Amino acid sequence: MSLQLRIPPLIWFLLFGSLMWALKRVTPIATLVEPPANRAGWVLAAFGAGIAAVATLQFRRARTTINPHTPAKSSSLMSAGVFGYSRNPIYLGLSLALCGWAVVLGTLSPWAVLPLFVLVITRLQIEPEEAVLATLFGTAYGNYCSRVGRWFGRKG
Repeated sequence: MSLQLRIPPLIWFLLFGSLMWALKRVTPIATLVEPPANRAGWVLAAFGAGIAAVATLQFRRARTTINPHTPAKSSSLMSAGVFGYSRNPIYLGLSLALCGWAVVLGTLSPWAVLPLFVLVITRLQIEPEEAVLATLFGTAYGNYCSRVGRWFGRKG
């Protein structure tokens, strides 16, 4: 089974990042961070990209699919490393990168886009992936979900 998604998560990331830039240009509501302090956003963006890169490497080492459209081809349940802190470290990393981008842009208006990105990725990508993984890995996946948060955090 593959997901019936039309737009890959990386394209969503680029679209939302572009929307943030456009909002800053068209409606630059309240400057929050002025240059050169706004450059600190690049550090946050790099941190987010780093989390996504580490997760990608873990997928490669485990020799399981990283294709967001074919979670049914997963050959192993990823639960160690960064997956011990987030069930979705790639999406978390992309979200942090967008936070960094919002800091770089410096105004309030780009921040309005971030909750929309999280909502779209959750509804269109994460929830369908979770349904497939629950079918594939059953109780092991349920146990994993009870230990690790969808976005971040170890439970109980």
